[in-house]
This record gives sequence, C-alpha cells and structure tokens, in this order.
Amino acid sequence: MSEIIPTVVPSAFIDVTAAKDRYGAFASSLHIDAADGVFAPNTTWLPVNGEKLPDSGRIMYEAHLMIEHPLSAGVSFARAGAKRVIGHIEAFENAECAREAFDMWQKAGATEMGVAILLSTPLEELAPYLSLCDFVHMMTIEKIGKQGAQFDERSIERVEAVHARYPHITISVDGGGNVKTIDVLAHAGASRFCAGSALAKAKDPAKEYSRLLNAASAIQ
Repeated sequence: MSEIIPTVVPSAFIDVTAAKDRYGAFASSLHIDAADGVFAPNTTWLPVNGEKLPDSGRIMYEAHLMIEHPLSAGVSFARAGAKRVIGHIEAFENAECAREAFDMWQKAGATEMGVAILLSTPLEELAPYLSLCDFVHMMTIEKIGKQGAQFDERSIERVEAVHARYPHITISVDGGGNVKTIDVLAHAGASRFCAGSALAKAKDPAKEYSRLLNAASAIQ
C-alpha cells in the first residue's frame, strides 16, 4: 500500500494541531520534522512532559528526528503519541546505539522504527541497521530542515539500489515531493512519500493529496 504523508515543520505545538486540522479529514498519517539546530540548521517544537499529539488514536504520527542526539527526543515523541519514530544513521554512533534507542522508543509507545539516511551518505552504511528497523527513510534533497527544497535526481538511483538489494523493506522518501517526483520514486521502489510544500501551498489540499496518491499508486 502506498502512503502520502503530509509534513509539518512545527515552530510550536499549535502548528501540529493546525496541520492535523488541515489534513486530518483525508490523511491518516502526519509526518513531524524535529530539528535541533545542530544536525539540521533549524530548530522546531519538541514535546514536553504531558503534551499529547492531537487525535493520535486515529492519526498515525511519525517523528523524523533530525537531531544530533535522538534518543531522548524519540522517547518524548513516543510518549506524546507518535507511533513511528525515525532516527538518522548519521546521528547514531553505531548500530548498537540505534538498537538501544529503538528499544527505549518501543517501551515508550512507538510501534515502528525507521532509519533515515542523508543524500550524501553512502548506501553501504545502511547495512548494519537494516535488521533493526521496520523501514528506511531516504532523503531526496541535499539540504535538510526546510520545506520547499529542490528534488535531487541522484535520489532516484539510490532508491532503486536499496529496493533492488533489500526488496522486502519499506522505503519512505522525503523532500521535493510532487506528482512528477512521486511517480518516478514509486517506480524506483518507494511506497511512502512525505509531502510538504506541495500540500501546504495547495488551494485545495484534499484534491492535491488525491493527485499525489494516484501518482504513488500508479504502478500497483
């Protein structure tokens, strides 16, 4: 099953609520970018004790941790209601550190663990992490932390390579998502597609979501 996952880059908790209100009528998942100003150049809202993601019983929240030390942030998101938590392999010291983080995130309430990889990181570095995770989250832009970045065509070959070598693992892609790029990446082997500015700038986000989903599902 292909998924289109609207993305929010929240400056404050209210931005998550606004995204849920904007997309919740037609989307069952929401992707939250979390950044610390170190791993990624921007900073975002992070959950504090007691905060709960709105309507998390119905919405599948996923937290994308663009954070230098992701362990505690992942726990906070899981406790807040995020069921998918994604950590970058570039932020983990090694696979054992990732294993420890995934275990803590699961104990805090997460049900799916993902590993993310930057566009410039060699794909060979994924190998030690793939037995630990449920999916791979591949960046399809060069610079992270900001919506509206240009899609990088180098990502197509990278998705094809991961899909060819690991055909049973789910591939999620993030960055520059629109009808054209989603169609290409779906043919390359991706099945989850984060959509930021394409939906945020749409006059009719429900209609645009449907167009994106049709592009993602064209090969099924």
